Amino acid sequence: MSLSETACRNARAREKPYKIRDGDGMYLLVPTSGSRLWRLDYRFDGKRKTLALGVYPMIGLAEARERRLTARTWLAKGVDPAKAGEVDVDNSFEDVARAWFEGQRAKWVDGYADRVWSRLVGDVFPALGERSVDAIEAPEVLKALRAIEGRGAFETAKRVGQYVGQVFRYAIATGMVRRDPTADLRGALHASPRKKRRASVKTRDIPDFITRLRRYQGEEQTRLAVEFIMHTFVRTSELRLARRQEFEDLGGAAPLWRIPAERMKMTREHLVPLTPQSVVLLHRLLDLARGSDLLLPSDTGKGVVSENTMLYALYRIGYHGRATIHGLRGTASTVLNEQGFNQDWIERQLAHVPGDSVRAAYNSAEWLAERRTMMLWYSDFLTRQGEIGMLLSQ
Repeated sequence: MSLSETACRNARAREKPYKIRDGDGMYLLVPTSGSRLWRLDYRFDGKRKTLALGVYPMIGLAEARERRLTARTWLAKGVDPAKAGEVDVDNSFEDVARAWFEGQRAKWVDGYADRVWSRLVGDVFPALGERSVDAIEAPEVLKALRAIEGRGAFETAKRVGQYVGQVFRYAIATGMVRRDPTADLRGALHASPRKKRRASVKTRDIPDFITRLRRYQGEEQTRLAVEFIMHTFVRTSELRLARRQEFEDLGGAAPLWRIPAERMKMTREHLVPLTPQSVVLLHRLLDLARGSDLLLPSDTGKGVVSENTMLYALYRIGYHGRATIHGLRGTASTVLNEQGFNQDWIERQLAHVPGDSVRAAYNSAEWLAERRTMMLWYSDFLTRQGEIGMLLSQ
């Protein structure tokens, strides 16, 4: 029985992939992702093959049938339609990547989805986009990734290679290709150069640093923001764009900062237990914000303090080349590790994701009680160091 446009429109995902046949080898494949893919089964040189004819509804039923006719015409001439350059079929890498992306994006936050798509568009499609997905070989993929490495973006090259591999595995699952050529690239990409450690305040210098910071002659908002980062271990971007509604239970026993996933490097919600010291700093910052929804409003084009405002404050107190804002996270990590705190608590508080794929699927609240105890200790430690610094400076 032939297909109808109504049947195509109403095709929905099920627990398992299924096919709705139109005849003469053509059918609409509906994988568990919910995509609707036109496919044509045929035999060439005694082998069973499958040709991708496009993605519904971009390719409607009538056009899919025309493509089937074109492919059958090539077969009658003894030409494999998958290899016939003149055959206008959506068997290209770009078409397959679009279908894969649409099936995945529902589980991603918008920011992450935008990054994945922009990397495919900018780094992969120019090299591979128009190539038939079943004709792409490992050296072609490597050449595209080498171009990314040429910019010094070694980690990006690895991630893009992973995206390409996922597209090919999707193509395998939907019957377009037999194997994933990226499997042959293991060990072929260059290792990332060892990262230079961000300058951080040495433990012995914490009293001097806090004393100088508290005597800072610039904006009070900037000074408080730097000190707030010391007590919370967050990244500059996570604080710069903070909003009032993210802070909870400030007058209660368990104050909390809930940073949304879209602002986190690993795109997962991050919970920051707030200590009494950090709550005091936060209340003053909220006062200085004068009713703004933003915690650190400013007259800049983006409406918040610039990325370098806090860093320049460190320069002005004499720590140019000796410390960075990011390095304050390293200072906290060093002190807490030296004190014997559980490394998992420290890494979770720094919003680092473990490399193990099973452990990486963590709940954002994991070890929250233990992390709160650790943060209380560290805030008290900073308070004592500040007192020592003031005594030494007198």
